[in-house]
Amino acid sequence: MKILIVGAGAIGGYFGGRLLEKGEDVTFLVRDRRKEELESTGLKIESVNGDCLLTPNLITKDSEPETYDVVLLSTKSYQLAGAIQDVRPFIGDETMVLPLLNGISHINQLTEAFSEQQVIGGLCFVEATLGENGEIVQTSPLNQLVYGERNGEQSDRIKRLKQAFENTKAEFILSDNINQEMWHKYLFITTMSGITTLFEQPIGPIRELESGQRTIAALLDELENVMAKFGAPIEQGISRKLLEKINSLGEGMKSSMQRDAEKAMPIEADHLQGYLLKKAMEVEVDAPVLGTVYTKLKLYEKGVNN
Repeated sequence: MKILIVGAGAIGGYFGGRLLEKGEDVTFLVRDRRKEELESTGLKIESVNGDCLLTPNLITKDSEPETYDVVLLSTKSYQLAGAIQDVRPFIGDETMVLPLLNGISHINQLTEAFSEQQVIGGLCFVEATLGENGEIVQTSPLNQLVYGERNGEQSDRIKRLKQAFENTKAEFILSDNINQEMWHKYLFITTMSGITTLFEQPIGPIRELESGQRTIAALLDELENVMAKFGAPIEQGISRKLLEKINSLGEGMKSSMQRDAEKAMPIEADHLQGYLLKKAMEVEVDAPVLGTVYTKLKLYEKGVNN
């Protein structure tokens, strides 16, 4: 399959690099500056799961249009509108669009831009960041990409995609209930990003405190209650399972939002916490911890923008 990765940052560069390492037909759609950098240095992955140095195929939005079988999107939510415009010339009627964004509202944005049929479901769990020289640094064993048809069907195209994704040094998992898994990831990442950015600490020191443990649990419960009230396809009691997951993470684990805040970069407050706070008000569910987190994030954004 012809695979196009939009961007060669920490997420797209890591999973795209693993596919390229395996020998798949992978191309990266990048900005001019990143193209020059990668042409000079190559795509370098430094990972606990194995290092590699690759020579990637690179195009920009102004390259000659051609159609790809699957397009993998791993941008931030605030970059999505621009990415959609950049990638249009490379998407045909049969192209699968696989988004790895956090949250859920981007699915509507993508189906409106393309079609219900073209957009499949996806998410990932990986701790990765870009190093000072543009290398991808992946620091924990967890490197999962989960994908599937949003209707749960085991279609011919998803089976072909499974073959392309198999036998890499990353874990590509085909799900028959990707919608639920995307909502569960949304609940997890909204909590994890909100808590670590609120307290400006990795998860370990926060959860060691009794008050920190209570705050994490309270936010998980609030988010589950909000999602359940407006009919999200979540498992009853999922907040308890996600609390166990958060308590099992490495002590030094930081969310990508926290890392971005440490670098005074934009964050996804409205896409993650803001969307659910708006839903909480619509369905009249009290969410004081979520409101506190969102207030902190918006004050950060105000300070950065000023």
